[in-house]
Amino acid sequence: MDQRIIKERHKLLRYLEEKGLRLTKGRESVFNEVMATHGHFAAEELVKGCKEHQRDVSRATIYRSLREMLEAGVIRETAFGEKHQHYEHVYDETLHHHARCVRCGTFIEFDDLGEEDRYRPLLEKQGFKVLGHELHFYGICHACQ
Repeated sequence: MDQRIIKERHKLLRYLEEKGLRLTKGRESVFNEVMATHGHFAAEELVKGCKEHQRDVSRATIYRSLREMLEAGVIRETAFGEKHQHYEHVYDETLHHHARCVRCGTFIEFDDLGEEDRYRPLLEKQGFKVLGHELHFYGICHACQ
C-alpha cells in the first residue's frame, strides 16, 4: 500500500479513537473507495463506486464516513457553487483553489497563497476551529470569451 495512503489511514484512525469510534468494515470500505477515487468526487459517485466494487455499504454510512474523513483532515470539501458538495484527497494535492467558467463549466486550479495563515488566528480568537478553507472565482474562460 502507498505510504501516503497509510498515513491518511492513520489520521483517520487517530480521529476515530479520539471520538471513541472504531474503524468498522463500512468505514474501511468507504475509506478504500475514497482512496481509489481520483480528482473531485461527490458522495453519490462514491455510492455508485461502492456498488460497482461490491462494497456493501449503506448510503448513510458513506455520508457519515465522508464527514468523519473531512473532520480528520483526510479529504477536503468544496461546493463549486452547486447544491451538493464535492470532495478531494488531501494527500496527493497541494493546497489550491478553483476558478470555474460559468458557460462551459471548466475548472482551473490555482495555488493557495497562504490565505488561511492570515485568517486562522482571527477565527480561532473567536473560538472557531478551522478545518480548512476554499476560495472560488467564477467567470468566463478564454475559450468561451
